[in-house]
Amino acid sequence: MAKYNASNERVKRDYFHFLDEAKGRDIATVDRVAASLARFETSTGHKDFKRFHREQAVAFKRRMGEAISMRSGKKLSKATVQSTLRDLKAFFEWLSREPGFRSHVEYADADYFNLSEKDAAIARARREKAVPTLDQVRHVLDAMPSRTVLERRDRALVAFAAITGARVMALATFRLGHVNLDAGHVEQDARTVATKFAKTFRTVFMPVCDRAPDIVAAWLAELRDAHLFGPDEPLFPATAMGLGENGAFQPQGIARHGWASSGPIREIFRRAFERAHLPYFNPHSFRDMLVRHAMTLDLTPEQMKAWSQNLGHSDVLTTFTSYGTVPLHRQSDLIRGLGAKSGQAGMGDDALMAALTARLRKAG
Repeated sequence: MAKYNASNERVKRDYFHFLDEAKGRDIATVDRVAASLARFETSTGHKDFKRFHREQAVAFKRRMGEAISMRSGKKLSKATVQSTLRDLKAFFEWLSREPGFRSHVEYADADYFNLSEKDAAIARARREKAVPTLDQVRHVLDAMPSRTVLERRDRALVAFAAITGARVMALATFRLGHVNLDAGHVEQDARTVATKFAKTFRTVFMPVCDRAPDIVAAWLAELRDAHLFGPDEPLFPATAMGLGENGAFQPQGIARHGWASSGPIREIFRRAFERAHLPYFNPHSFRDMLVRHAMTLDLTPEQMKAWSQNLGHSDVLTTFTSYGTVPLHRQSDLIRGLGAKSGQAGMGDDALMAALTARLRKAG
């Protein structure tokens, strides 16, 4: 079976250029689309895209429904299947408009990549996320060692994520100059920090973990005083590798550059939770943790808006709808306790909260 098709490779190169330059998609999105196309080509034996037929889409959809995830050993989730099929549908819609393909690829044939209504509903369904508690994160920080510079970096990384809720690629690209310890905030400057949608905003350290700011402050002092790092150098440097006495590569302290991907950061979090004998929680789950904590504080609308802005959300609705899911056990407690609060003033009595409630209802 062919490993690749030269004609297809040229078409894919043009499509990736289109996604990058015309649609403004980031490298992660383009990489995902490339993986989806590669999966489809493998299923067709790398047939030329000019020979595309709707039955190929139907057959591929069937195979995706039966495919096994290499990571979990289980069937691919409906959400993963839908994401792959969506990438392929968009590609063939684009291809049907390209010179040389208009007579070979029908625009409507791309619709055969659609999931059934039932499977699409399953793919869209929201399920309870695995989110750590603040007590668990405090326990993780207490369990993390700090004997070596790499251990101190790792501990500071987890502490910084706990008090900022920064996204994983922002953590990878922060520089020392972004942090103002005296004012207690970090500038997420999209010119140099990989923020979502290239937003620029300020994050004030969240008052959620007493030890975390001290851990971060000690790390910044070490970078500046012991390693002579300047404001334009990484806040969390990558690991420097070198040859050990046995001739094998091994860690040899910190490098003068940051990480190029999120993989090393996720691995640091994984090791930290394992050391604390807790299940793994990924860096993004810290954002959910901070929102859930805020929802227990009985904040005023203005305070909740400030908390939302601190996470980089332009609209407080994003905070509620994307991160504000109430855990199932807490949902039960709240519902059962509503009877005791009948007749009390509710959030609808506040003008701002009333407006928010109306918008939530309108958004469904």
